[in-house]
Amino acid sequence: MIQLPPSPLQKIEDSFLKNFPINLFIKRDDLIHPEITGNKWRKLKYNLIEAREKGFDSLMTFGGAYSNHIYATAAAGKEFGFKTMGIIRGDELTPHSNEILKSSNINGMDLFFLTRLNYGFKDNITRQYQDDFFVIPEGGSNELAIKGVVEMMDEIYEQITPDYVCVAAGTGGTLAGIVSGLRGETKAIGFAVINDKGLMMNFVSKLVTNDKEFDISKDYIFNNYGKTTPELIDFIIQFEKRNPTIKLEQVYTGKMMFGVYEMIKQGEFKENSTIVVIHTGGLRGRTKALGEIL
Repeated sequence: MIQLPPSPLQKIEDSFLKNFPINLFIKRDDLIHPEITGNKWRKLKYNLIEAREKGFDSLMTFGGAYSNHIYATAAAGKEFGFKTMGIIRGDELTPHSNEILKSSNINGMDLFFLTRLNYGFKDNITRQYQDDFFVIPEGGSNELAIKGVVEMMDEIYEQITPDYVCVAAGTGGTLAGIVSGLRGETKAIGFAVINDKGLMMNFVSKLVTNDKEFDISKDYIFNNYGKTTPELIDFIIQFEKRNPTIKLEQVYTGKMMFGVYEMIKQGEFKENSTIVVIHTGGLRGRTKALGEIL
């Protein structure tokens, strides 16, 4: 059976928040599984179920050298009995180039490296192997992924009815799933980690299955994807001192949490709002400046 237990919903008891009439919760998807964490599991779950129902025993997917999706797919293959192949951008790489690729290879994934130019034609490989592999898109974002993220929203609504649900947004697939799972007056806010709000808006709009309200903030990108600043690192360090059971990273969840705290300070949430922030995992991308935790 392809299933992992639901993640906990935890109230953030932060001394900083005592000055504001806000109830802040965090959906701890980072705790779902030691390796298949966060939104990567949510996106993969129904792809894995579909693969098994269609009789596939092998998965193929795509990504860069530091892709959490590549790592999670390899771990999921090992956990649920699928062979896996990862098509990796950059022919200068090897299975031992970094911990993500090394661990993916240890978990049984065959890694196939393409030049950065040829990677743009990866659909040719998809067509070549589509009879032998169940193909999952780069990042895992498709209609089956939306179904998995909606399931996460169902878990939240079983416990509380939030006014806002906030999440870091890269491609926008997880945000699209959240919007698709909204009920009532709950609003969704995506905190962009790349400087292309228009592209993300279009992508999310194509995937959502309803007309619920959402917004994307690009005010907390911190010099674009994968970049950071001393201000962001200091915020994460201070947050973790006040909330020692919650670890953040600087690429996704740290930026989202910084943005939420800034919006709280600026009074952009209505009084007595209940906010749920989504911890999307990704802690293997945590910078050494924040300490080794994995």
